[in-house]
Amino acid sequence: MKEGSITPIIQALAAAALFGISAPISKVLLGEVAPIPMAALLYLGSGIGTWLLTLFQTRDAEAKLDRADVPWLLGALLAGGVAAPIVLMFSLQITPAATAALLLNFESIATTLIAALVFRESVGRRTWHSIFLIFASSVLLSLDPQSEWAFSVGALGILAACLLWGIDNTFTRNISAKNPLAIVMVKGLGAGTFSLVLALFAGQPLPRILPLMGTLLLGAVSYGVGITIYIHALRGLGAARTGALYSTAPFIGMVFSFILFRETPDVRFIVAFIVMVIGTWLLVNERHEHVHEHSAMPHEHRHHHDDGHHSHDHPTEAASVDGYHSHPHQHQAQKHQHAHTPDIHHRHVHPQHGE
Repeated sequence: MKEGSITPIIQALAAAALFGISAPISKVLLGEVAPIPMAALLYLGSGIGTWLLTLFQTRDAEAKLDRADVPWLLGALLAGGVAAPIVLMFSLQITPAATAALLLNFESIATTLIAALVFRESVGRRTWHSIFLIFASSVLLSLDPQSEWAFSVGALGILAACLLWGIDNTFTRNISAKNPLAIVMVKGLGAGTFSLVLALFAGQPLPRILPLMGTLLLGAVSYGVGITIYIHALRGLGAARTGALYSTAPFIGMVFSFILFRETPDVRFIVAFIVMVIGTWLLVNERHEHVHEHSAMPHEHRHHHDDGHHSHDHPTEAASVDGYHSHPHQHQAQKHQHAHTPDIHHRHVHPQHGE
């Protein structure tokens, strides 16, 4: 990977950590909060939390959403925030727990397939091996030989939900250059409001004030901050690699559960953890380099003038935050060679998907 790409890797793993710890905490809160209101409050917490953060965001530090971003944002909201949870909710009712746990790991594979086949994101052999190992470790982690296994209409529904989340992830990738706080705010408030209405129609009451506030806070941190960091990782790694690293969330959640519930890891967890570490190591040490050409293009995103791609004239009215700022700018055509990932400047088509 190119120099400096360790930052989006850390961001992806940090997002996975924040999401991973939400599972055991949600398990505790489920004693006080019904499932649909919990989903609504988690989404609303993410939307409210990120809205509060936007109040402290420096002007012009991030690119604003515009009309061209609406289809991608709306598609991500409908696919991942509305359709996927509904499909999953009905599917879980007729699917054995062991089957559901295994099939939910399909999200990372769905994200990779959509990113590679539909959006032509570069995914080489080393990346595929890494994604497969991380996916396999997640399957191993959720495998329970003592439980019933059955492939049914419910199982197909769970796969469909994972596919919808894969669409959400890749659609969000296409607007990841824009203000992440604004993206998460819109998605959180939109999906949260929909789930809240659904909960009221389903007759599931809202919880008491303390668990309600606790769920909102969990949503603000694990979903709001977590998904914001995830979008930053999408900028630097693309959807496939970020999705693979994000798949480490179950491990982080289990480690947190061991601490929270004073449980002891078994042999299955240790083996799965080793496989996951190998897969992550392959991804972290990936090096993709070839001669590539940048076409002239105007766009807007957060950038720094010392990164080799932004040597343009600087408008006097543009704000600067530790050297980073955002304003519309023109990229000049150039041809060069250096290590890179499918970041927002290197989403070009590759004739061959090798190393």
